[in-house]
Amino acid sequence: MSVSPDTLLLACYEMGHQPLSLALPAAALRQAGVPVRVIDLSLEPLPRASIANAKFVGIAAPMHAALRLGVRAAQEIRRLNPEVHICFYGLYAWLNAEFLLTTLADSVTAGELEESLVSLVLAVQRRSHHGETVEQDFAIQGVSTREHIRPVRLLRQHFPVPDRSDLPDLARYSRYLEDGRYGLSGYVEASRGCLHTCRHCPVVPVYNGRFFVVPLETVLADIRQQVAAGAEHISFGDPDFLNGPGHALKVARALHAEFPKLTFDFTTKVEHILRHRKRIAEFHLLGASFVVSAFESVSDIVLRRLHKGHTRADLDEALAIMKGAGLPVQPTWLPFTPWTSLDDYIDLLTWIRGHQLIGHVPVVQLSIRLLVPPKSALLDESSSGEFGRLDPANYSYAWHHPDPRMDDLQARVAVIAETADKNDPYEAFNAVEQIAYATASRPLPVKARQANMRRHDRAAPPRLTEDWFC
Repeated sequence: MSVSPDTLLLACYEMGHQPLSLALPAAALRQAGVPVRVIDLSLEPLPRASIANAKFVGIAAPMHAALRLGVRAAQEIRRLNPEVHICFYGLYAWLNAEFLLTTLADSVTAGELEESLVSLVLAVQRRSHHGETVEQDFAIQGVSTREHIRPVRLLRQHFPVPDRSDLPDLARYSRYLEDGRYGLSGYVEASRGCLHTCRHCPVVPVYNGRFFVVPLETVLADIRQQVAAGAEHISFGDPDFLNGPGHALKVARALHAEFPKLTFDFTTKVEHILRHRKRIAEFHLLGASFVVSAFESVSDIVLRRLHKGHTRADLDEALAIMKGAGLPVQPTWLPFTPWTSLDDYIDLLTWIRGHQLIGHVPVVQLSIRLLVPPKSALLDESSSGEFGRLDPANYSYAWHHPDPRMDDLQARVAVIAETADKNDPYEAFNAVEQIAYATASRPLPVKARQANMRRHDRAAPPRLTEDWFC
């Protein structure tokens, strides 16, 4: 009878992808001889019996939603096993380290964390076996504890092939949808971190303009095992796939050479679309079926405040480049910020309709509100009190818009996003449009009313069935 591992890793939510935040650290731990059990709490129940006997529980927090769910899980874990070592790891773990370490967590780590996580687990095991704590054992680069706050580890490390052997099947995750056909979708990362310093991005306070490539053969090996599991599409989850354009092309060319029918998507900045315009068409020929790009706003004022590195005029040029390459773009937006006026919001809706992008914009994108977590780079340049007070239990600053109508509008659009039929983006967009114009006490333009009455026969662009949000 096998003994259940006393080291557990938990993921809570990763936008419908099979969690790389479990597969990669699990591989690193197993290479170090540490048996580990992985649980995806978005699909599996909390294993209470295993928790009660665990010595170490790591909780992945790569995004805000995952952190919220992870804290709830940690509260139950602490109740079941008061002595277990709880470590939160990932971007949002480090941003919220002070709150986590004073409430639930024994340690926090982020950045290039897998080797640090292995050292931490081994230290916990030594303590458990020897019955005492040696403080030097926990002086681990990149790991913060209640006693010592340390910087994140930003050193090149060995990347093992992610171990997905005991994760739920791909069939239980987000699907790829194109021309009415659903296919299984995999997820990989060809690089981590980012060269850029957009002020609202959670990557920036952790990586500070640095990025690290994952070796080509490691990326391909991970793709192979997901294709073997049935994947027909791959999402590259890099913060920006074109941070290293040469590496990205090598990966895409190798992927296409080995799997010529495999499609993929990636994320990149508007300025990279402009800078690498000659390469965009090649990515399409290699199997790229759509690109995600953070357009964020059609207000140059807002774009400057966010340090996005592009302008409204650049959005038009980027769309023309993508259209010329035959590659659809799925723009992401940040429509609710302290600097976005009601007129700006209506202008955004007009821009989306005018560029025939309604089918490319999931309605949740029209509801997103600026998140200002602790350590956000936005705080470096904000005026006193601009973002209100830190609300540690909600992992963000509790800012309010100077125009109360905008906060009310955001709440109403969020309700539409929660209840909308994903297969009819036009109906949801129309509802948002009507609420926005009513909030501004303005009539819906005749062209918009006429468009709302017409049947929409435009072909739906390729997409994943789980919409992006933070």
